[in-house]
Amino acid sequence: MAQWTSAVGAAQLARLLTSQQDRPAGPGTRRPPAYRALADGIRLLVLEGRVPVAARLPAERELALALAVSRTTVAAAYEALRGEGFLESRRGAGSWTAVPAGNPIPARGLEPLPPEALGSMIDLGCASLPAPEPWLTRAVQGALEELPPYAHTHGDYPAGLPALRSMIAERYTARGIPTMPEQIMVTTGAMGAIDAICHLFGGRGERIAVESPSYANILQLMREAGARLVPVAMAEGLSGWDMDRWRQVLREAAPRIAYVVADFHNPTGALADEDQRRRLVDAARSAGTVLVADETMSELWLDEDVRDGMPRPVCGFDPAGSTVITVGSASKAFWAGMRIGWVRAAPDVIRSLVAARAYADLGTPVLEQLAVNWLFSTGGWEQAVELRRAQARENRDALVAAVRRELPDWEFEVPRGGLTLWVRAGGLSGSRLAEMGERTGVRVPSGPRFGVDGAFEGYLRLPFTVGGAVADEAASRLAAAARLVESGATGATESPRTFVA
Repeated sequence: MAQWTSAVGAAQLARLLTSQQDRPAGPGTRRPPAYRALADGIRLLVLEGRVPVAARLPAERELALALAVSRTTVAAAYEALRGEGFLESRRGAGSWTAVPAGNPIPARGLEPLPPEALGSMIDLGCASLPAPEPWLTRAVQGALEELPPYAHTHGDYPAGLPALRSMIAERYTARGIPTMPEQIMVTTGAMGAIDAICHLFGGRGERIAVESPSYANILQLMREAGARLVPVAMAEGLSGWDMDRWRQVLREAAPRIAYVVADFHNPTGALADEDQRRRLVDAARSAGTVLVADETMSELWLDEDVRDGMPRPVCGFDPAGSTVITVGSASKAFWAGMRIGWVRAAPDVIRSLVAARAYADLGTPVLEQLAVNWLFSTGGWEQAVELRRAQARENRDALVAAVRRELPDWEFEVPRGGLTLWVRAGGLSGSRLAEMGERTGVRVPSGPRFGVDGAFEGYLRLPFTVGGAVADEAASRLAAAARLVESGATGATESPRTFVA
């Protein structure tokens, strides 16, 4: 019986490999043989999770034709991968990807490092900060005081605790968007909210328009749901959306869903202006597309002059919720360990989401809902988020200064909010920088994780999760990784560090 569980076509693999091209070699720089470069490219795709483990690779002749290289080159690359443990083969069954003994199977998202690895590795993979104490402790204590009446019930609230639904609705109303509790469903984080929306509206094979780049974990969630992703390029710099492209995609591709992050976009940090929001809602309504607006970063403005000029929420241009479904969360603005999210939509959409939830997770933990409700009702939320802004602002400024000092050729614009810096890595391959970063002690996600079909190979995402001396050391380790990439170093000359995606 074959050992592979999926397959990668020759054309698809060729596109992914082509996206990994390094910048032109400088004088005296050695280029590896063609077979070695091909083997390294496939190995990187496996290590990043962009080609799954146990995926059948194309036959040698097919891949050679797709890449316009000799079959001998492909055969030698496959043989090298077999020798390193990244490929297994059997006559009659073909060849499929693998990982060497002792290496964990790479994950497909941006999971945080396990605690035992934090001593030797600086983690720039996960865009999350420590809890803003003492507000976490106070919120949990307040939740415990409110818990006894709920403990005498069944504890299952598929739509969320009524008190929290009412509080979230009041917060939208205070922002100028009249909202009833019936328009709110509480979820297990923003990921839980978007997963529920995708299953309700975006069945297998449905088109979903996404910003390009976009949040890696959401892209992977949609791929796993069987969606056909339609990328829409962002406007230049931090200026939000390219509305000409959005109108064209919505008109011609007619996607069932469009997913956008209008407020301090992840990963670029862009902030869509009010006119762009109005025009996108109008275009989605005309196309019959459900527009999913992710607001998880909306309160993380970092510069004081941004606060007063923040545009209206996307749902402000569709108050009834007939076109726009809004997703919010406590995980970015407060703490990633507080897995509370919510959906704002028309009441009939909320009823459908709640009904479908009976076959998923049934409901969100009561104690955490009570903790968030305590924060909202006491003013603790505003004070905690202000603490989060100050920490992120300080980290951003430290990281920007360190990268400019250590890597002056790298290009970026400093975002006015959010938690991430989107960096063009001086013409180097982001995938190779991520791999070499594992060797120099800094974990960083490469640009292709945030794109579709290998886009953004020349980019990295750097979150504002470290500051001070740690930010200086992170930039120093990134500079060391860049030197390894420039020297043509490969992972084939020594055993790779334990890989955590």
